[in-house]
Amino acid sequence: MPYTVLRTCRSCGASNRVPARHLSDAGRCGSCKSPLPPLDTPLDADPQMFESVIAEAQVPVLVDFWASWCGPCRIAAPEIGSLAREMAGQAIFLKVNTEQHPELSERYRIQSIPNFLIFKRGRQMFQQAGWGGREQIQRRLQSAGQFAAP
Repeated sequence: MPYTVLRTCRSCGASNRVPARHLSDAGRCGSCKSPLPPLDTPLDADPQMFESVIAEAQVPVLVDFWASWCGPCRIAAPEIGSLAREMAGQAIFLKVNTEQHPELSERYRIQSIPNFLIFKRGRQMFQQAGWGGREQIQRRLQSAGQFAAP
């Protein structure tokens, strides 16, 4: 069974199961049939969600590796949230707490945070340690979106 993410309808409050491959698509609430826009907020990802979204997403995926004690992570978080709203339907944003999921940090050799990875159709396209600014991340996502991965 494909991995699903619960999305709450803004009109009626109903929970809707959205497959990872459709997180960037607009849909309709299963209950009230109101529009359910593309995902526009970063998702806190556990290893299972991470694997599914990376593998199934039809758009680039930005992964923000962070920790609650990290000052630069706290500075970057609102900018990443704003960028997620702005790029809804064009990219998916995941957040991985390095303290809760060290196995993901180890797999991608994360040695400093914040650390940003961009994936397209399961393939890592970019990695950046440190917060280089919103514009740089946005350019990298747009570039990955134009790349035609096999």
